[in-house]
Amino acid sequence: MELTDTQQAILALIAERIEAEGMPPSQAEISRAFGFKGVRAAQYHLEALEAAGAIERVPGRARGIRLLQAPVRPQQSLALELEQERAPAGNDDDALHLPVLGQVAAGAPIGADTHGSDQMLILDRVLFSPAPDYLLKVKGDSMRDEGIFDGDLIGVHRTRDARSGQIVVARIDEEITVKLLKVGKDRIRLLPRNPDYAPIEVQPGQDFAIEGLYCGLVRPNR
Repeated sequence: MELTDTQQAILALIAERIEAEGMPPSQAEISRAFGFKGVRAAQYHLEALEAAGAIERVPGRARGIRLLQAPVRPQQSLALELEQERAPAGNDDDALHLPVLGQVAAGAPIGADTHGSDQMLILDRVLFSPAPDYLLKVKGDSMRDEGIFDGDLIGVHRTRDARSGQIVVARIDEEITVKLLKVGKDRIRLLPRNPDYAPIEVQPGQDFAIEGLYCGLVRPNR
């Protein structure tokens, strides 16, 4: 798993703090160092570092991070990089405030559940491309071969336009699903990425619309 530049820099910060102080930084300290709006962005980057085998996190300890892999970036350049990359005070450009609007089927379409939600997450912009407008919770495993699993929160960029071959959130007769879009000369199909599921073929007369493009996900702790 390849680390992003931000994750490499966080890894360098962890190594620097362990060497200098004998303990790693807390999630709050990582968030402040990188100009994140809140600790959730730091948490997701730490999860990525752990998944890549770069660190190990010890459950139940506030600073329970063990370094398993040396950072690629020279540690002596980290402080300068952070000063250059850190957003100015009050600048929210690197943080996304995203509402969780409901759930989307990765399987057979389920009834739409995209009413307003009190749940709002603050996430790092680098987790998504393009930037999403909202999050939907996935129900089902029909997109597992794309790395989208039951319980994931997917980012959705609101648009009516999509190309064949893109992963979309689509509405079919007021039901919502996430699938791979395939547009032929005379038909539109929504393809699962799990051989246990059959494609959905949009029939003439059905109320069909693209609600948005899939643009990344976050995986809540389970």
